[in-house]
Amino acid sequence: MTHLAAPVRAGAPRGSDGTSPPGRSRRPGTRPSPPRARRLRPLLFCAPFIVLFAGMYLAPIAYAAVSSLFALHRTGLGLTAPTAEFDPLSNYTQALQDDAFTSSLGRVALFGVVQVPVMLGLALVLALLFDAKSARGRGFFRLSSFLPYAIPGVSAALVWSFMYSSQSSPINRLLEPLGTAVPFFDEDLALWSVANIVTWSWAGYNAIIIYSALQSIPSEVLEAARMDGASAIRIAWSIKIPAVRGALVLTTVFSIIGSAQLFNEPTVLQPVSGGSISSTFTPIMSAQSAVAAGNHHYAAAQSVLLAVAVGVVSFAFFKLTERKGQA
Repeated sequence: MTHLAAPVRAGAPRGSDGTSPPGRSRRPGTRPSPPRARRLRPLLFCAPFIVLFAGMYLAPIAYAAVSSLFALHRTGLGLTAPTAEFDPLSNYTQALQDDAFTSSLGRVALFGVVQVPVMLGLALVLALLFDAKSARGRGFFRLSSFLPYAIPGVSAALVWSFMYSSQSSPINRLLEPLGTAVPFFDEDLALWSVANIVTWSWAGYNAIIIYSALQSIPSEVLEAARMDGASAIRIAWSIKIPAVRGALVLTTVFSIIGSAQLFNEPTVLQPVSGGSISSTFTPIMSAQSAVAAGNHHYAAAQSVLLAVAVGVVSFAFFKLTERKGQA
């Protein structure tokens, strides 16, 4: 049997068998792409994301930062429309001296210090229970814990406003025989009523993230620990929790950012709170009030201050956890 060799173009480099070397053949008449074009080609696939990211994320941030450098000034008796003048420190000085805004910052900081550890502690316990070897019905309980997150925040707040209402609260009706009631909208409890809604909505979501991290632990490590006589609690404390440290850091940072963005729940509860939840209850609500009053520049300054505060706290938390991880 004879083999027919493929025709080779005259003058082309040949291999030892007389054929063209692999990887060098091209269609007749085509030219190789220049190196720069090949390097820029991946950017074409990223272009839609880059455009959307720049237009929907970077542009609003830049606009808010620039807008915060202008302040509204009124002249005469205030009968004419105010004019925006370049005054870089005016809005920031006003915000830092505004008791309502600084109180909202402190309120959200207290919310994050208490609510975030409680929620993530509950999420960690749920994840460990889902991952327990003796657990039954894991799929059902994972879905049940995730369902509150699937409910929009506004809808969840509406449901809980019914639970908190002094006229319709089923919780207080159950407590009536005991002669007591929970004042959910008392000034000292209003913040924690909001925290309860946020915890109910997000604990299951964070538990699923932590549970996914638990699945990456090699089964051989867990089996070796059991053979050495380690109890389930010992395995959880010494193996599982250290293994999900990255997931805990991630969920903590997300929770810090989410605490700073607290808006939906207190806004929905405000009409039924009896005044305990004001229009400046959180920093974003305070900025929204400034927008409603027509002072967009002041609202932009409040937003920039909030963003800087969140960035500093998140960066400090990352550095703190990084040092503990290296110790």
